[in-house]
Amino acid sequence: MQPAEAADSHAAGPAVPAGSRAAGAAPVPQRGGTLSAPASALAPHQRRGAALHPGAWWLWALALGTAATRTTNPLLLALLVTVSAYVVTTRRPHAPWSRSYGAFVKLALAVLLIRLLFTTVLGSPIPGTHTLVTLPEVPLPDWAQGIRLGGRVTAEGLTFALYDAMKLATLLICVGAANALANPSRLLKSLPGALYEMGVAVVVALTFAPNLIADVQRLRAARRLRGRHDKGVRGLLQVGLPVLEGALERSVALAAAMDARGYGRTAQVPAPVRRTTAALTLGGLLGVCAGTYGLLTAAGGTYGIPVLLAGVAAAVAGLWLGGRRTVRTRYRPDRWDTRAWLVTASGVAVAALLFLAAARDPAALHPGVVPLVAPSLPLWPAAAVLVGLLPAFVTPAPETTTQTPVKTAVKEPS
Repeated sequence: MQPAEAADSHAAGPAVPAGSRAAGAAPVPQRGGTLSAPASALAPHQRRGAALHPGAWWLWALALGTAATRTTNPLLLALLVTVSAYVVTTRRPHAPWSRSYGAFVKLALAVLLIRLLFTTVLGSPIPGTHTLVTLPEVPLPDWAQGIRLGGRVTAEGLTFALYDAMKLATLLICVGAANALANPSRLLKSLPGALYEMGVAVVVALTFAPNLIADVQRLRAARRLRGRHDKGVRGLLQVGLPVLEGALERSVALAAAMDARGYGRTAQVPAPVRRTTAALTLGGLLGVCAGTYGLLTAAGGTYGIPVLLAGVAAAVAGLWLGGRRTVRTRYRPDRWDTRAWLVTASGVAVAALLFLAAARDPAALHPGVVPLVAPSLPLWPAAAVLVGLLPAFVTPAPETTTQTPVKTAVKEPS
């Protein structure tokens, strides 16, 4: 061996068989000549098998949001927010799109403040006797009857506005929990073939906000490191242009990637099959709407469930036929396992139990404000909300960045 070759081989370190390294992972030499790699790069097929189906997270979160629409009790709503926040804290993965939960919480707080501000300035239809403050009232013309600016601000009106706004804020936080827990790309891959185009648009829209937040945080951190001002209107304007530029670059890259992968190609489907698919899908959706209306009205209780089931069956058949025109396959599809059923069942159980509680004891789930009384926490509806904590115990923990040694014995160089 020539001296130059010997020096190069000594600098390169010990040789490692190609099969002992995970693809995309840079091994790190440890004491004793053992190579270590990130745990996430050792067995990708095992990690995908351990991850929960993203549709289960969305069904769980939407069920919690549905439960929030059945009550205005602030204690139950706060308990729903606490349950979703605990599950997000313990099971949120380390990914850029999982950071959107904080933005949804801030949006929910903004909804509360705006609703209270509107009630203070425009007044409330709720009569009240406890006057907090009296604002100067602006006289309005006759055609603006029923609207006022200023006047008395009562505790009853503010309390009613707070209860009503907390319901919408809780629904927004539940949607934020689904955004933080479910992988949008895996969710797109799990959609039926007939909804593929619509799913692409929805996933791109859902990933826009997390990427925008990550860009703003990255640019603000870079400006702080350079000693530049990053707060106020001036800092926002100086950060806005690079953020919009990054969004445009991502859009162009996404369009190029979709074009390179043949997005939009469809199979040749006969005209009768297309007409049957359209008829089944449209008829199924109309049946779902009619059945839901029947369930919500007292007169339609007899025909609501049969029409709803028939509409769902027709819509599913239409989606199945429509999927035949999509010429694509799924690589390693996500499986709907027992844990996905448990997560979905926990959310559905919370919604069903709160529906039952609202029918049996509406006063407990809708505390009155005239006269103004302190809300009480009903025990068994609160216990029903705690069922939503089940995903924190049956789902796998998020991946960490710890390193584990690869079992490849390598002789330590002398």
